[in-house]
Amino acid sequence: MTEYPPEPWHLAADACISMWRVPIDELPKLPAGAEPLLLDNQAAVFTAWIDYLPSGRLSYHELLSCVAVRGRGLAASITDIWVDSEVSRAGGRELWGIPKELAAFTFTGGRTFTAATSDDWIATAAFTPRLGLPITLPVRFEIAQARNGSPLRTPVEWRSKPRAAAADWSVNPTGPLAYLAGKRPVASAALAATKLRFGSCPR
Repeated sequence: MTEYPPEPWHLAADACISMWRVPIDELPKLPAGAEPLLLDNQAAVFTAWIDYLPSGRLSYHELLSCVAVRGRGLAASITDIWVDSEVSRAGGRELWGIPKELAAFTFTGGRTFTAATSDDWIATAAFTPRLGLPITLPVRFEIAQARNGSPLRTPVEWRSKPRAAAADWSVNPTGPLAYLAGKRPVASAALAATKLRFGSCPR
């Protein structure tokens, strides 16, 4: 078994995210207990490229897609996610029921990204940051997954300095993110100097 750190994971990162509107009948399957938030029969989907930096507990690259779901506050369910770390893959699956898979990544200049599995490419994206805020904003939310067949909610604390960005995405129309192919995100941002705590503290 691959050994991984106990929760919570304290991580440092730079990230680029996009928000999409996706009709409910095009959404990927959500885990048991996760109900999408809908507006005009559409859900909010968020995609993120994340560069976890060596100053955190683990260092690796990640591409994920998640759907905003109902919760006590902000909540999302991760439906598709890839990493280039066996440790992160094992920990994400076993601690929190996050369906991490392995992929190869190219991050260029912090703003251009590609991800591919051994079978085919997944997606590419290029971000151009624009206006930014001079302050660090904190956000708390939950990740809604299922572990061993039971619903599980995992707390996340995220602090970063956000900047609005333009994003140019290309998604493989026959790949796992095909439901986003041909669509354009409604908003994007670059998040620098990110600190996050993922998971519950020991009692």
